Amino acid sequence: MNIKVNIHWDEEAEVWVAVCDTLGIVLESGSYDALIEKIKNAVPEMIELNKIEGVETIEVLTNNRQMAYA
Repeated sequence: MNIKVNIHWDEEAEVWVAVCDTLGIVLESGSYDALIEKIKNAVPEMIELNKIEGVETIEVLTNNRQMAYA
């Protein structure tokens, strides 16, 4: 199973927003790097709390950047 987290810039609120429908999370931060750290902390925690097994990768997708971590 792959989990995707989509990130976009909200111009009106002036924050980066991360959304993961699989885990039901929405995170935001004024800093892209701070948002990545929030994702790295929240996603594994939500995987554990929801007892999701078989996660192979976590993909973080934006319009201009892409990264994956396990």
